[in-house]
Amino acid sequence: MSRLQQIAEQYTGVGSNPQISPMGNGLINDTYLVTPNNGNRFVLQGLNGRVFPEPERVIANLQRLNRHIGSQSAADVHLQIPAMLPTLAGSASYRDDSGQVWRALQLIEPAESREHITNPAEASQVGFALAHFHKLCANLPAAELHDTLPGFHITPSYFETYRQRLAQPLQVTVDAAFNQCRDFIDRMQQQIPVLEQAKQRGELRERVIHGDPKLNNFLFEPGSDRIVSLIDLDTVKPGLVHYDIGDCLRSCCHNPSNNEFDLARCQTILESYLQEAGEFFTAQDYDYLYPAIWLIPFELGLRFFSDYLDGNQYFKVSTPRQNLERAQALFELCRSIERQKGDLQQLLAKRIG
Repeated sequence: MSRLQQIAEQYTGVGSNPQISPMGNGLINDTYLVTPNNGNRFVLQGLNGRVFPEPERVIANLQRLNRHIGSQSAADVHLQIPAMLPTLAGSASYRDDSGQVWRALQLIEPAESREHITNPAEASQVGFALAHFHKLCANLPAAELHDTLPGFHITPSYFETYRQRLAQPLQVTVDAAFNQCRDFIDRMQQQIPVLEQAKQRGELRERVIHGDPKLNNFLFEPGSDRIVSLIDLDTVKPGLVHYDIGDCLRSCCHNPSNNEFDLARCQTILESYLQEAGEFFTAQDYDYLYPAIWLIPFELGLRFFSDYLDGNQYFKVSTPRQNLERAQALFELCRSIERQKGDLQQLLAKRIG
């Protein structure tokens, strides 16, 4: 029996010798599709202990989220949140012999993830779904959730880590690509603390956020533009909704062929988001939309470049320079956002009015 089969068989109703296959293209956790003999498929996920040093807190957050959304009127909930499946021992998770923590989740089906937005209706649904998730969580006190990733999306902390790594003897080649990334980061230092300073001044407040609302974490109804679920909830935690908005737009509006930012698609997503958000989104929240749209791609580029300097310890890579190339692409995206700053600010000003 394989190690994965042994783990899968710890869950209720699985039986013996289930079929198991890799699932998704996530960079952090180990995710598999399990097909038991009874045909009731589910998702088996091994949490990355380096990223989530206290994985039980991730499990507890998802349990709290499920209880909160489950307490609301079904007519008011337009997203399915995957249920957690218990182990044979009645636990919400299973720790294997190596110490890795595993959990099983309901497979939302029929549903499909998509890697690219192909029409405005899909973009509009993304904006609606993200705002709807934020609204569903609006009366869940953020303090009731664990901070499963301390420092997550705190850009000044990532910058300090980057500076520390840069000060160490370098294990990578100082070439044109390296210098390009380093120089861009140096030039942008003044913009790094903008969201954290706004939070410290009380202009922005922490709420419950998804933490990783990239496009392929939205599940669409097959053959339709309708989103039915938002998955990959490991990073649900207290934070600024601006982190989610910026990350969602980074994922959905980045044209990887030329690293341009798709302004029209951004407008469609934001209009749909703001329409669903309603009064949940305050005037001060509007003030920091543009900084978030620019900062979150920069932050991820900074993290990729730092991980490249650190020997690719955090993000999964297929080549030694992949994190460097990822950083270059995101910094190009930031330049595209900067070139369209005036248009973006006009767009946002209209929404405020």
